[in-house]
Amino acid sequence: MSDTVNRQVLLVEKPAGKLGPEHFKMAKATIPEPKDGEVLVRLRYISLDAANRAWMHGATYRAAVEANTVMAGGGIGEVVSSKAPGLAPGDIVFGDTGWQDYAAVPAKHLTKMPKVEPMTHLLSVYGIAGLTAYFGLLDIGKPKAGETVVVSAAAGSVGSIVGQIAKIKGCKVVGIAGGKDKCNWLTRELGFDAAVDYKDGAVFKALKAAAPNGIDVYFDNVGGDILEACLSQMNNRGRIACCGAISQYDGVPSAHGPRGVPGLIVVKRLIMQGFIVMDFMDQRDEALSDLQSWVASGKLKVQEDVINGLENTPKALIGLLAGENRGKRMVKV
Repeated sequence: MSDTVNRQVLLVEKPAGKLGPEHFKMAKATIPEPKDGEVLVRLRYISLDAANRAWMHGATYRAAVEANTVMAGGGIGEVVSSKAPGLAPGDIVFGDTGWQDYAAVPAKHLTKMPKVEPMTHLLSVYGIAGLTAYFGLLDIGKPKAGETVVVSAAAGSVGSIVGQIAKIKGCKVVGIAGGKDKCNWLTRELGFDAAVDYKDGAVFKALKAAAPNGIDVYFDNVGGDILEACLSQMNNRGRIACCGAISQYDGVPSAHGPRGVPGLIVVKRLIMQGFIVMDFMDQRDEALSDLQSWVASGKLKVQEDVINGLENTPKALIGLLAGENRGKRMVKV
């Protein structure tokens, strides 16, 4: 890579149906100059998340991604030059950098990260994925030892950590994932008590068999039919942490969400709460110290799916939406 060229991946048009490679193109620009209050970041790893696809539909907790602009996305990088106090060349930062080699970003929108080896852990277990799992499960789900916790998209970046934290807290854990391989991995490698393969079709029945005493906490990453199957099996005073709705992101969303929700919530006194991990950043240090001690003791296994090359980012996101990944998927720039 030359020292003057900044490779970028542009979103050339917003998909009406499923996301495809034709919606992106590679472009070259000059490396930006940071203005006052900004730093120039050289990207090392780009985070791939189902939310990347949701941003194409319209504004969420961030502005929508517009056509013919650099595709938005979080990344970990190294500060090359700084025109802001508090950040110096060599610092490692996380921020919404977009899919490119270099980004000039206001310092106030960057988080200075600890120097951790491997650096990839800053995007997985010590990054948004790990913190989302930690706060969503513990602050929203509030599991108690002996309770049954169910998590969907359980082999993904967040779900795989949610299930392991629930085990650490003494819960019975059931994961819902796509395919026999992923289900076997959850029970054999990550210590889940049971796994349900949604590709088999009979989710309600399989869930009933895996969690015969009902569900106390459901961590929802997918929405749609799987949320419906779990809702009907919730125990009284159960808690549902709503993290995402990947079933609705790519292509044409299904017309219905879960049916019969209001009645169930009332009768079973359920608490159903959405959350964004940014809401909890004031408690980040405490979360990181827990996560680091669990990783160090071997109680929490970190699974990462690293794909090489900025040019492969579109393909890597399309694969993530199709459920190819196991653990946290990212691109090494």
